[in-house]
Amino acid sequence: MPAPDADAELSPDRDGNRWPRILARYREPCLGRSAAELVVTVVPLVTLWAMMWETLRIGPALCLLLSIPAAGFLMRLFMIQHDCGHGSFFRGRALNDWVGRAISVVTLTPYDVWKRTHAIHHAGVGNLKLRGIGDIETMTVREYLGVGRWRRLWYRLYRHPVVLFGLGPAYMFLLQNRLPIGLMRKGWQPWLSAMATNLALITMAGGLIAVAGVGPFLWVFLPTTLLAASAGVWLFYVQHQFEQTCWEEDADWTHPNASLHGSSHYVLPGILRWFTANIGVHHVHHLNSRIPFYRLPEVLRDYPEFGEIGRLTIADSIGCVHLSLWDEVRKRLVSFREVKANFVAGK
Repeated sequence: MPAPDADAELSPDRDGNRWPRILARYREPCLGRSAAELVVTVVPLVTLWAMMWETLRIGPALCLLLSIPAAGFLMRLFMIQHDCGHGSFFRGRALNDWVGRAISVVTLTPYDVWKRTHAIHHAGVGNLKLRGIGDIETMTVREYLGVGRWRRLWYRLYRHPVVLFGLGPAYMFLLQNRLPIGLMRKGWQPWLSAMATNLALITMAGGLIAVAGVGPFLWVFLPTTLLAASAGVWLFYVQHQFEQTCWEEDADWTHPNASLHGSSHYVLPGILRWFTANIGVHHVHHLNSRIPFYRLPEVLRDYPEFGEIGRLTIADSIGCVHLSLWDEVRKRLVSFREVKANFVAGK
């Protein structure tokens, strides 16, 4: 669908407040397309899990090799759950929610808990006052320099790549998600979501263990889950933790500006775009989260100016790993090394 002439001269920077309304024309999902996306994700995932189980008779090496594409399909399944949480995968709210809840048992992520915390993330993206729920903890330089040694040490450990992309994802998906973290005092609904997911997970795992045994279950389940979890956290990281991202104090913050400039456009090869369900077009997703993932490329086609905003290649993203603090003066993310050098120099 080509962009209407009336919108031809719009600029993402000049007309940021108008973009959520303009992009509303891309919100309508297609039931057939959504169903097909679900099938082409679930069927290969289940098939790969079955193949992994069968290959254990030969040895664990091939099983582990197959866990790589299986993790890709599991990550894609989480992206479908993500769209369900935004109400964008199907037209009806109930269908979105129940499909999302069913998927959440496989992704180990209580749907209704995640849906609420992720909504908080979207509502306050780039707002320094609203940090802390549904995002990666980010301290400002002033905050970091103002806390004690042990708090600094804890934060440095938290931001270490081994923790962020290895230990952290494993802890979050296997342990943290078993409780409604972030919503512990928000009534019975978050607890129901977490406990119902846990019960369904125990039932599913118990049935598979009864059929295949504990060893085969762990060989199939754990590598796939851990790889998918690490890849998913990496994606979430580079979507907001890049040098020229945008954080503002509450008085200066606007949602369209924070969405456009506080979220990256992660440019990936075609096969990775498919496995990640176009989540790299993250700035557009934050502008209007009701757009189904399979319609995001339409926005880039009709409004190519979005393609250059927040553009981040795979090579660029590697350099984001050591960016850990928001510099309020220079308005960019900086590394611990930069802060230390500037502190010693008295800047």
